[in-house]
Amino acid sequence: MPKLDTLLIHAGQQNIHGAVVNPIFQSATYALTGEVAYGALRYLRLNNTPNQTALAEKLAAIEGTGAALVTASGMAAITAALLSNLSVGQHALVQSTVYGGTATFLTSDAPRMGIACDFVDVSAPETWAAALRPETTVFYVESIANPLLSVGRLRAVVAFARQHGLVTIVDNTFPSPVNFQPASIGFDLIVHSATKYLNGHSDIVAGVIAGAPERVEAARHLLNHLGGSLDPNSCFLLERGLKTLGLRVRQHNASAMALARALAAHPAIASVHYPGLPGSPGHEIAAELFSGFGGMIAFTLKDPALGDRLIERLTLPVHAPSLGGVESLIVRPATSTHLGMTPQERAAAGISDGLIRVSVGLEDTGDLLADFAQALA
Repeated sequence: MPKLDTLLIHAGQQNIHGAVVNPIFQSATYALTGEVAYGALRYLRLNNTPNQTALAEKLAAIEGTGAALVTASGMAAITAALLSNLSVGQHALVQSTVYGGTATFLTSDAPRMGIACDFVDVSAPETWAAALRPETTVFYVESIANPLLSVGRLRAVVAFARQHGLVTIVDNTFPSPVNFQPASIGFDLIVHSATKYLNGHSDIVAGVIAGAPERVEAARHLLNHLGGSLDPNSCFLLERGLKTLGLRVRQHNASAMALARALAAHPAIASVHYPGLPGSPGHEIAAELFSGFGGMIAFTLKDPALGDRLIERLTLPVHAPSLGGVESLIVRPATSTHLGMTPQERAAAGISDGLIRVSVGLEDTGDLLADFAQALA
C-alpha cells in the first residue's frame, strides 16, 4: 500500500489525454448515456462529476475509508453527516467544546427539526451513560477540540458507541489525515472543513465526509437535495492543495511546538493549550494516537485585557478567523469563531473572553518566535 505522501499526489489522478494534472471540467451537466437511476445522472449538484469524483477517491485513500464526499463547506459536511443519522425525535451526544458553528446548529437549528442533544465531557467516560436516552443515535466529537485544543478519550468514544449502537462522527479538521486517521480506531464518519489544512491556502471554502460507502451515500443523498456541492474550480484548487498536505502539516507541527514551548515559558502567559505539551488535557492520548500535534495553539495572558494590544503589536499573524493556511492567523474566539454562542454557553464551554487562538503558518519558525517575543515585551 502506498504511503500517505504518495497517495496525496497520485490517488484519484486520471491522466486524461495524458495530462499530469486533472483538468477543470467547467460543466454543470453531462450527456446522457442510458442511465436508469436519478443518482447516476452526471450533474454538478449530484456530486458525481469528474472533479468531484477524483477528489473523493483521493480523500478516501488518505483517510483510509471506503468512500468520501466533497462538499461546499465544512458546515455542509458537518450538517449532512449529522442529519443523515438523526431524524425527528432522535438525540445525539456531543462533545462539550466544539466549533462554534457546530454548537450553534445543534442548539438553535436542530431543535426546530425535532432533534435534541446533550453535551458531554469527552475526557470523562464515566459520565456518558447518564446522558444516554433510548432515542440516542449519534456520538459527535472533535479529534482536537476547537478552540481549547484538548484531546478526549477517543478510543473510549468508539467503544461506548459500539456498546450502545451509536454512530460515531468525528471532526478531524485540526490534525488532518497526516497526523491522525480516525477510521484506524473505528470511527464511522469523518468530517473536515477542507477550507483549512486540506486546501491550505485560504482561498476556497469546502468540506469532506469520509467513511463506509453506505454511510457516505446516505450523506450524499441528503446533500444532493440540500444543494451543498462544490464547484469544479474549487475542486481543482482543493486537489492541488492536497498534494502538499504532508509537507505543510509537518512544518505546521514543528513551528507550533516551538511556539507553544516559548509561550509556556513566558512570564506574561497564564496558560497554554497545545496537545504536544505535557500536562495539556489529553496529551497522553495525543502522543499515543497522533503522529504530530498540529498547528493550532490557544493561550491566555495573565492580564486578559491586553489581548487586543498583543494582536495589534504582532506583525506576522493576520488578525482573521479560519486556520490551516500558509499564513499565521490569530483571533479571540469569543469575538470570532464562537461569537454565535451566548456568553453563558461560552463560559460553560470554558471559552473565556481572554482566550487567544493562533493558527501557526509556514513562516520561518525563528521569525515567528521573534515576532511573539517583541509583541509580548
